[in-house]
Amino acid sequence: MADALRADGAEVVFVGGQRAEAELVPAAGYELRTIRVEGLSRTNPLKAVRAALRAGGAVAASVRLLRELAPDAVMGGGGYVAGTVGLAAVLRRRPLVLTEADSHLGISNRALAPFARRVCLAFPIAGREGEKYRVTGRPVPPPSTDRAAARARFGLREDDTVVLVFGGSLGARSINTAAVAALAEAGQPAIRVLHAAGERDLATLASPGAHYDLRAYIREFGDALLASDLVVARSGGSVFEVAAHGRPAILIPYPHAAADHQTANARWMERAGAAVVLPDAELTAERLAREVAALLGDRPRLAAMAAASATLARPQAAREIAAELLAAVAD
Repeated sequence: MADALRADGAEVVFVGGQRAEAELVPAAGYELRTIRVEGLSRTNPLKAVRAALRAGGAVAASVRLLRELAPDAVMGGGGYVAGTVGLAAVLRRRPLVLTEADSHLGISNRALAPFARRVCLAFPIAGREGEKYRVTGRPVPPPSTDRAAARARFGLREDDTVVLVFGGSLGARSINTAAVAALAEAGQPAIRVLHAAGERDLATLASPGAHYDLRAYIREFGDALLASDLVVARSGGSVFEVAAHGRPAILIPYPHAAADHQTANARWMERAGAAVVLPDAELTAERLAREVAALLGDRPRLAAMAAASATLARPQAAREIAAELLAAVAD
């Protein structure tokens, strides 16, 4: 979205915390201002009090920051930092546009939605219709398009059957363990596996053979998606990147996601015919091996799922949200 705004001549400044954005935002060529804030614990009263006190300080810091930057508009992407900066935008009477990446509105977005000019939704959400809400899809990086080059990057042949496995940013322990066991044998027909396990679990796993490329992260993620024939993954916001590349998927929703939104995401792809949903509670190496073998052994079904996946892509999402933000400035 920042790239789309910059292409239209806008200056973009990010406000975030000290997590992944501390590295990714500057690396992408954007200024990052940081605010210290944390989530509100629902189980530890002392942590909850500390978070509430810190949130008050974060709002004050956000107001000072907006006074300094004097932005024409503010865009919030959910989360605690976005909540404090969004509230500061309301207090400073700056136009506010919200984006929701999941299939339910998070706490920050629910609180700020009444004050926003527009709320851009990744998925249709029951009860969130009307002029204020618009389904734009979730912005993702432009998809890779050269499959031969993508395969060459990972040392894959044109005739290889490739399974891509990944979880969230930290990985997914149940998927990591089951996948290594389920895909330990190359099988018939022979398969190759690309598996991004995350740093947390990598030390506890071992590649079962030369056909199995096990690593912490895959930085060339678009190429990995394009190179694959089947994806095995969680069903967070990455479902839009899967769709952007037209990949069929076995989706295993994270069972503890807020409002069980990953199950809703996965069922959205399943209803379109693009995915098979495997609940985490039913995940075993044997079950995963059967699901993978059934799909790879039915090429017409796999092709139909790939076509269905591509229909879910929203390649103009970033442009549409950028246009909403610029329209808020013009109002």
